[in-house]
Amino acid sequence: MQLPLQITFRGIPPSEAVEARIREKASKLDKFNSHIMSCRVAVEAEHQHHHQGNLYHIRIDITTPRKEIVVSREHHDKQAHEDVYVALRDAFAAATRQLEDYSRIQRGEIKTHQ
Repeated sequence: MQLPLQITFRGIPPSEAVEARIREKASKLDKFNSHIMSCRVAVEAEHQHHHQGNLYHIRIDITTPRKEIVVSREHHDKQAHEDVYVALRDAFAAATRQLEDYSRIQRGEIKTHQ
């Protein structure tokens, strides 16, 4: 990445463990596309007033020279996203798929429609 990774926490206190996991997963994105210019990750707790049962929303913005990839999903029906690490895993898996598809198109392995 050309610019440093930006991590934002909303509705939850910053966590060094969560931040370390985000940095680990973001560093792996470079092997799918070496032209990543920047990556911004936002971790948000959707229901701040609960002690248990908070659902986490992860938003990932990846900027490449020709395209911006955004992963932002609402997971209101998934109880698994009560765990921030599971929400991170799913969000980074979606970002990886989008980067792989974008890289295939750039290499000409997938035909684009007119």
